[in-house]
Amino acid sequence: MKIVETFIERIQPLDARQIELASRRLDSLTKPPGSLGKLEDIARQLAGITGETIPSFEKKAVIVMAGDHGVCAEGVSAFPAEVTPQMVLNFLSGGAAVNVLARHAGAQVVCVDIGVNADLEHPELVSRKIKRGTNNIALEAAMTREEAAQAIAVGAQITEELYAKGYRLFATGEMGIGNTTASASILCALTELDVDAAVGSGTGIDEAKRIHKQSVVRRALEVNAPDANDALDVLSKVGGLEIAGLVGVILAAAANRCPVVIDGYISSAAALIAARLAPLSVPYMLGSHLSQERGHHKMLEAIGLGSMLQMDMRLGEGTGAVLSFSLIDAAGHIMREMATFESAGVSRS
Repeated sequence: MKIVETFIERIQPLDARQIELASRRLDSLTKPPGSLGKLEDIARQLAGITGETIPSFEKKAVIVMAGDHGVCAEGVSAFPAEVTPQMVLNFLSGGAAVNVLARHAGAQVVCVDIGVNADLEHPELVSRKIKRGTNNIALEAAMTREEAAQAIAVGAQITEELYAKGYRLFATGEMGIGNTTASASILCALTELDVDAAVGSGTGIDEAKRIHKQSVVRRALEVNAPDANDALDVLSKVGGLEIAGLVGVILAAAANRCPVVIDGYISSAAALIAARLAPLSVPYMLGSHLSQERGHHKMLEAIGLGSMLQMDMRLGEGTGAVLSFSLIDAAGHIMREMATFESAGVSRS
């Protein structure tokens, strides 16, 4: 946990002076004050995060953490666990939705095997496997506390490595059949939300399977009794290795004064853990979209995040986060390129 604590200790509050300068710049542009709505909010937040009035993000990365879940043995998904390694290879060949949207946004997809239950080899794969999937949370803890901390450290170190290569904007992505079950368990463990409100259809299960999935989440909470006052305990008992890795991504992005765009339900579970471990990390997060997955709005509320988009998406992978990169770029273009009242000779009144 020492490495994780080091990243947490490095996180500082946003730069209030730069937020003020960004606000002044926005108010000087040829438009009514506040008329660009959330784009203006994004511009101010980015200034506070980076310490630059008009930051630029030439190098962007979506970090896709992949890990398997033992709880798949309970029949909680419409897809078999074998899909996790198959999809990892799809990411690496550039054929997944996140690859397409990342190319559109000019972003790099970084695929990490942090816990896939298979032997994978590919020149582009970042192999940092902690173990071959989590244990079945309906029967026992997903992993040990030490494994959870190790997975967080992996995510943080990968982000740090990318930062050293010039990456300044990050997004969270994931792959792991069964991970909506783990995410719902995290949400219920850290809030007072009822299981029924937290458990959705995931990969597309029918209502009968959703009710069964609820019972699995209830069993996981009863068997493991995660401590709501100890986020690492919750993560280790009912979480996932890819979720833990994303916690590290978020913490390291914040420690390096970089914005991190949070994808959907699973990524938000990681963000909720990060928020409980390091409340100062929350202002460095940008919520990308409101997922169609049941309980996501409650997850965002628990973190304190809004969302840029509502596209009825529930794919994961980082797709919603990468799609939101375009809005972040748009906010930057407004700040850099829009004329001021003075430069355009436009009267303010």
